[in-house]
Amino acid sequence: MKFLVLTKRSLITAAFCAVLGIVSVWIGASTVSTAVATATTERVIPIYCVDAQDKVCAISFDAAWGNEQTDGLLKTLDEYKVKTTFFLVGDWVKKYPESVKKIAKKGHDVGNHSSTHPHMSSLGAEEMKTQLTDCNNEIKKLTGKSPTLFRPPYGDYNNEVVNTVTGMNMYCVQWNIDSLDWKDPTPEQIVQNCVKKLEPGSIILLHNGAKNTPEALPMVIKAIKEKGYKIVPISKLIPKGEYTTDVTGKMILK
Repeated sequence: MKFLVLTKRSLITAAFCAVLGIVSVWIGASTVSTAVATATTERVIPIYCVDAQDKVCAISFDAAWGNEQTDGLLKTLDEYKVKTTFFLVGDWVKKYPESVKKIAKKGHDVGNHSSTHPHMSSLGAEEMKTQLTDCNNEIKKLTGKSPTLFRPPYGDYNNEVVNTVTGMNMYCVQWNIDSLDWKDPTPEQIVQNCVKKLEPGSIILLHNGAKNTPEALPMVIKAIKEKGYKIVPISKLIPKGEYTTDVTGKMILK
């Protein structure tokens, strides 16, 4: 008959192995739990375009700094009887109050583009709310209305940005067509950028301070109309009711 003799060293070794095994199991379980949690966290996507059946689209302008071209853009929009959406930064609103009033008076949407044009995803939840609230308040002082549309500066967002916006009963709106006017292409190139991927429900991005946008705008409007499209403000493009966005950012009513 054989007897198992347990020495002090063998007992310590056994205990160490047992602890190591428990730790390994715990780490493995934690890793799996983290992976599952990450996999089940859905990405929240803003509105890039709208699921529309009719040939309708929206033109939008971001205004963050200069103002030399705004009057000319508004004059062109008047001439072609087109209403659009202007996303304004709070600092811009303070600097050019008369332009803000004129944009609203002419029937264009006045949207929120943050208070100081930061990268929103780098902010905490309270800072995000402050950026939205301060800009809304400045616009409301001049127009009597608080914006319901928000566009993140630089197109920068994460889940918390989108959830903060929707939590304030606003729409987080991007674009599915970038004119690239901010790169100063020729007016003809701007037109091509705007119409080559045009589809029902499209939202087009332009800027009020880009070099060649004033010259391109009449051509953009004509090219869109020649394709049989009607141009409306984003507030008229977005259908009312509960909605979701697909992986491309297309807004679809539930």
